[in-house]
Amino acid sequence: MNMAEPNGIQDAAVLMMSLGEEEAAAVFKFLSPKEVQKLGEAIAKTKAITRDRMDEVVNRFTAVAAAQSLMVSDTGDYVRSVLKRALGDDKAALLIDRILHGNDISGIESLKWMDPASVSELLRNEHPQIVAAILVHLDYDQAAAILKFFTERQRNEVMLRIATMEGIQPAALKDLNEVLFKVLAGSEGARKTSLGGVKTAAEMINQLGTALESTVIESIRIHDPELAQKIMDKMFVFDDLLKLDDKAIQMILREVASEAFIVALKGAPPELKEKILANMSTRAAESFREDLESRGPMRLSEVEAQQKEVLKVVRRLADEGSIVIVTGGDEAMI
Repeated sequence: MNMAEPNGIQDAAVLMMSLGEEEAAAVFKFLSPKEVQKLGEAIAKTKAITRDRMDEVVNRFTAVAAAQSLMVSDTGDYVRSVLKRALGDDKAALLIDRILHGNDISGIESLKWMDPASVSELLRNEHPQIVAAILVHLDYDQAAAILKFFTERQRNEVMLRIATMEGIQPAALKDLNEVLFKVLAGSEGARKTSLGGVKTAAEMINQLGTALESTVIESIRIHDPELAQKIMDKMFVFDDLLKLDDKAIQMILREVASEAFIVALKGAPPELKEKILANMSTRAAESFREDLESRGPMRLSEVEAQQKEVLKVVRRLADEGSIVIVTGGDEAMI
């Protein structure tokens, strides 16, 4: 089941519940930490399933599975070719050895299963360069959540190193043994990994929230004004919704609950509010405007939290290729 589809998570939950504990546990082993969390939450929220609903999901899954067949003779070559075509040589090199030989060459997969507070405690006394080398391997939202537990000084130092990072040599990855107590794969002759850099820093800072965002950017600006501007040019903030076309706004409106958008738009510039309203039906816009105007004062943290949720939807749609988002510097973010 494709969990990215509108009902994909619910369908996957129904399928897992139909398998039984032992078989479902075997499937979970192949999922990423985020997939496990999302699917686990969906299963927990599913209180009852009709026989017709279960039969429909199982039959559809069976039909899809039966339609798929192995059409390549050398799966190893196929994996190499597909990964290089999809990710480029540098990123593919990171994954090929792990997939074909079962080696976890990053040595950081275990951190993806840990909560941010625990990871921050583990890294608290490490050198900022080591912390930066670890965080660039994690998802942006997890890395940002970890950074929030650091002191302001450490957070700023780590972000500066992430922003100026041009890659990580395999030899440098071995230094992470001191933190993770694992042997990392790699050789001197291998390509350096394409991790870190301005875009990575911008994506992490996007997740920090306005208060921390400004202090990090200002700290980097003191060290290197040009670098700070490059990061800001790569960031996509809530007000940048104004730069999206009407089709993109309409797609986002279908994905975000009206209540969340009402809260997110508190304090937004009038032109952004009007752009959102212009992409609704007349009746929906009238109701939305009334709710927006009648909403009393709200805590800034609550507004920023909802803006962050809207931006998550925007980035997901951009990652799927459904919309093209434009950063502060008018450069498309791919």
